[in-house]
Amino acid sequence: MGTLIFGLAGVLAFLAGRALELDWLSFVSKPVPVIALLFWLRRAPSSPYRRWITVGLGLSLLGDMLLEWPGDLFVFGLGAFLVAHLAYLRAYLLNTRRLAPLALLAAASAGGAIFALLASGGLGALLLPVACYALAISAMLWRALARLGSGIDRPSALLAAGGATLFVLSDSLIGVNRFVAPFEGASYLIILTYWLGQWGIAASVPRSLTPLASREKPSAPSREIGYRN
Repeated sequence: MGTLIFGLAGVLAFLAGRALELDWLSFVSKPVPVIALLFWLRRAPSSPYRRWITVGLGLSLLGDMLLEWPGDLFVFGLGAFLVAHLAYLRAYLLNTRRLAPLALLAAASAGGAIFALLASGGLGALLLPVACYALAISAMLWRALARLGSGIDRPSALLAAGGATLFVLSDSLIGVNRFVAPFEGASYLIILTYWLGQWGIAASVPRSLTPLASREKPSAPSREIGYRN
């Protein structure tokens, strides 16, 4: 309960800072929700999946601060989030490596469309970094969607897929607002979809020692002919 209150307080403080144009309040409160998620994850049983999700959250925390820092550190923030997506990608690959062609098609289409839209706005020297970033988020989304229907614990798979989708949406809105056409309310929509996405990804970590992969139903016992009457 304490981490929930701490995280919600950070959300409200950041939104208040944006509304009142108090940059210092937005700066100090922006990392609070992700910090709360990191503390929340400590209660989950240790596992390689939890470890890589934690790494992704930590790198996202760094990206938050770089993007919010006074001055233009966009490229460095982009780099931190790119590596965060790779950490999430590693976590998802721990559970399944099946091709999942429909998930691949959906993720590739989303990433390609986003990159084409941003490139149409003129990326200049950022063309290559943004292309690499689009590739990374597409791969992360692909592997999150690939966990659906693969025998993975269904709530975990749904939370990870939903969280990854919202994270990609948030990143897309950042790109549109920065490179294509700034729109009213962008900062609110971007941060809320980002936090919800991070929550979904963090909540996909199992809260018990039950393995992520569904256990196969035991086969019917074979008849032992000649041993018992």
